[in-house]
Amino acid sequence: MIHTILEWKSSSRKTTDPGDKEEPKTGDQQDDVVEAPEEEDESEVFQAETGSDEEEEEAEDDEQLGCVRVIDDAEFDFKEKTNDGQNRPLLGLILTPTRELAVQVKHHIDAVAKFTDIQTAIVVGGMSQQKQRRMLKRRPEILIATPGRLWDLIKEQHPHLVNLRQLKCLVIDEADRMVERGHFAELESLLEMLSTTHFNPTRQTFVFSATLTMVHGLPSRVLQKKKKLDNRSKLEILMEKVGIKSKPKVIDLTRKEATVETLTETQIHCQKEEKDFYLYYFLLQYPGRTMVFANSIDCIKRLTALLGILDCCALPLHANMHQKQRLKNLERFAERENCVLLTTDVAARGLDIPDVQHVIHYQVPRTSETYVHRSGRTARAAKEGLSLVLVGPDDVMNFKKISKTLGKEEELTLFPVENKCMEAIKERVNIARKIEKIEFYNSREKQHDSWFKKAAEAMELDLDDDLLMGGAKEQEVDREQQRMVKGLKKHLKHLITQPIFKNLTTHTHTHTHTHTQHFCYFLFFYAQGPTNLCRAYFVQPAEVGKDLGL
Repeated sequence: MIHTILEWKSSSRKTTDPGDKEEPKTGDQQDDVVEAPEEEDESEVFQAETGSDEEEEEAEDDEQLGCVRVIDDAEFDFKEKTNDGQNRPLLGLILTPTRELAVQVKHHIDAVAKFTDIQTAIVVGGMSQQKQRRMLKRRPEILIATPGRLWDLIKEQHPHLVNLRQLKCLVIDEADRMVERGHFAELESLLEMLSTTHFNPTRQTFVFSATLTMVHGLPSRVLQKKKKLDNRSKLEILMEKVGIKSKPKVIDLTRKEATVETLTETQIHCQKEEKDFYLYYFLLQYPGRTMVFANSIDCIKRLTALLGILDCCALPLHANMHQKQRLKNLERFAERENCVLLTTDVAARGLDIPDVQHVIHYQVPRTSETYVHRSGRTARAAKEGLSLVLVGPDDVMNFKKISKTLGKEEELTLFPVENKCMEAIKERVNIARKIEKIEFYNSREKQHDSWFKKAAEAMELDLDDDLLMGGAKEQEVDREQQRMVKGLKKHLKHLITQPIFKNLTTHTHTHTHTHTQHFCYFLFFYAQGPTNLCRAYFVQPAEVGKDLGL
């Protein structure tokens, strides 16, 4: 895209000024012209403060202080600048499903285009629309956007988005997600516009996703009901939706298994209410940068409160948060070496967070695509990583379908758990659950009652205690509850200071050669981290011996 834009700019300069001897102005020079009025204003203020009227004194002051010399009657023809901007149309458009991914793409493009005069801008929801309008007034050549906000600005007839016929490159990232039914209705309108009224036959379209070629087998009940089946591949249907008419070049880098070789995939089968125990066990036993995925926002909110009570560094990320807070939590997660990011699938696709060591699927994803994208947050750029799925009784059938779609003939390795530690884990988590439950209901009661009280005051009405969520709670009962929570927190704080894994390997001290050998294997893989610890259960002893130097 950058290469295409540079070529277009080079050719347009030659055709615009064929006889001029002067060099065409670069983007940097144009920026200097825009910034010049600000320099003039600052120097005028400085002149007014000094009260100097004589030109010689002004010159001396300028030389001593290194100030900008004021040029009288400087002319800046902004109307002409705007018209000149017509020669700087929008040439590249990148569409992404999430705001965080759009921000990341902009950082990467800015880094690549650093030594060119190409300007970029970002247009996403959740951030100031007025500021984004101002950014578009600078007429950037490349725009990174989410479909909703971009369509809003197109409907407003923003000058930079009125004519998209000169668009050279269109990129649709995570395309299979973008064109799903029920998602991004604005994208359909945008693609229709680009393929009709704003059609450019020379425009190149790029479609990206890690799961473009993934094939799903239809259930037998569907096959029996449907007489006429659409025999086209997923890729062909996607191409039609995107508006690619000619035969595209397909570059497929995916493996048969869909996940990378450096990813160790494991599972734990447990009851639904036991997932909290195994999550806390893992986070204690294997500290590092961990992403925990859930399907619902309510689940993320509950886990954030629970892990906060258990003194774990957990940051939430979901669609109901303000955009600035979402970006702030992502930055904090990337900066801290030992941290947990609790997130919905808003962070499943495309985000390149450095050195994420573990991904935990607290709730089994709804589709195989989501599983691949979630797991892809770790084991990036040839580094090793671990994926752990917590499979409850209700998840078994769905997870089998996912495994079948991904071509996993064998079941995932069972993650090793030291059962002797689980009693202490359960005690802590159960106390934290009690505290979280009481605090959650209290906060909900306060919010509910506060709203009713304010409404009653505004209408000058007497409020019946039956309308309040907590009823007419006696102060003594409320104090008693607060004392109980305080006592639970004190007890939990004491438990957290006690080590859980101190007696982890004492049972392995036996006199037999076999058990001593197994103990060596365990120590070796424990030192390598959870990724290799899982492999300790099916590795050849000779390989371990070689690695240990035995």
